[in-house]
Amino acid sequence: MTDITAASYVRQDLVPERPAPTKTTGFVGFVRTRLLNSPGNILLTILGLLLLWYIIIPALKFLLVDAVWIGKDRTACLAEKAGHEVGACWPYIHAKLTQLIYGFYPEAQRWRVNLTFLLGAVLLLPLLIPRLPAKGLNSGLFFFAFPVVAFFLLHGGGFAGFGVSWTAGLLQLFEQSISDAGKALVNVSQTSAIGPLLWVIGKLIVLIGLLIHWLVFPLTWLRDQMQLSSQPLWSDFLVTAVIVSVALFVLGGGVRTGRRSLIGSLVTFAGLAVVIKLMGLDRGGFPLVDTRLWGGLLVTLVIAITGIVASMPIGIALALGRRSTIPLIRIFSITFIEFWRGVPLITVLFFATYMLPLFVPGNFTVDGLLRALIGVALFTGAYMAEVIRGGLAAVARGQAEAASALGLSWWKTTSLIVLPQALRYVIPGIVGSFISLFKDTSLVSIVALFDLLGSLRASFSDPIWTTPTTAFTGFAFAGMIYFVFCFGMSRYSLFVENRLNAHRRN
Repeated sequence: MTDITAASYVRQDLVPERPAPTKTTGFVGFVRTRLLNSPGNILLTILGLLLLWYIIIPALKFLLVDAVWIGKDRTACLAEKAGHEVGACWPYIHAKLTQLIYGFYPEAQRWRVNLTFLLGAVLLLPLLIPRLPAKGLNSGLFFFAFPVVAFFLLHGGGFAGFGVSWTAGLLQLFEQSISDAGKALVNVSQTSAIGPLLWVIGKLIVLIGLLIHWLVFPLTWLRDQMQLSSQPLWSDFLVTAVIVSVALFVLGGGVRTGRRSLIGSLVTFAGLAVVIKLMGLDRGGFPLVDTRLWGGLLVTLVIAITGIVASMPIGIALALGRRSTIPLIRIFSITFIEFWRGVPLITVLFFATYMLPLFVPGNFTVDGLLRALIGVALFTGAYMAEVIRGGLAAVARGQAEAASALGLSWWKTTSLIVLPQALRYVIPGIVGSFISLFKDTSLVSIVALFDLLGSLRASFSDPIWTTPTTAFTGFAFAGMIYFVFCFGMSRYSLFVENRLNAHRRN
């Protein structure tokens, strides 16, 4: 073999220096690799910069540079008075800010709105921060206790009764509706060709109503007896607490396993008693404020938050119902979803506002804002159902089969395994529906509810602030508010999505 020495394969001269690699990190790297890496991208970058120049620069000039910041009336925002081209009229926003936030809510009672906003923020913030503890207690307070407290803070009034009285009243109303329907059929039978048949059906319905009356009679008798006491509200509260606590104790398994349910029920009713006493709900509560006086950001947030919170359980129930193997549940869910998705929200609001009162008994009235809330919740719930159904379809079938092999029931399989994965898959769709709902709240102004945009348009009629730039300033301010809320929801959804899908990151 030929002798091979180290000198035969060891380089004897230095390699010339190579150019430094192209920087791909930081701002310079971003510009070089994303904006200027090809002739097409260079052209698109130039067009984008020109577009931003012609949009952002005039907007900043209108909102900041040429804007009027101090003034008492429209004269401060006129070009003749200012001596130059006038931009946004911010004194108008300052003068109308309370109307844009509270609407026509009485000025002396606006502290109740501020307190409601503060309570909502204090209870919502811990839910949004993952590391904070006691999420279960916080969720219960925000989703169950806060709506009741907010209602009595914003609307006012107090309790005339509690659980027993409410249940007796609803059952009595149901019994009266059935009896009235039966009597109406009996009356129609006198002038109808199928009179005997209608008469028999009417008498049967009246008999059913009479049977319900005697079934409800013990409850109504108990209510009447409590109304005769010196403290009817607290008597009703005590009886309701005893009935509910005993029922939960028995359903929870009795002495062995029902103690936790009993203790939880007693603590809940104790907390309710404290809230009732502190807010004076047993003495009439705060002064009543009709919802027709509500307006501005208050109405926008009430409709948006109620729709968002109520649409989730409705959507989950409908999505599970549409996949059910029980034909009646599946047909009902499909019909409900397709009906509400097939009509525009404006039609739903008109129906809920003007036609719904025609379908309820004459002595039963529904508040106008409540009607709009019900319509928005049902409409959004139908859309939410299809979003969640897409997530359920994305969960592998083996997940449910593995849970079934372990002996888990359908409820545990759905709530602990299938549904959490489905909701994680469709976070962007869910938040997109929430953002769309928040912006669609402006449609309630069509049914005489003054939301943020409705209050803004109402303020334009004030002759004290009528200037060429008033409308542009008002819409720019409203757009900023909508952008802050919608952008906040969007960014938080990205945070939640990245946190829950950490195992899927590349």
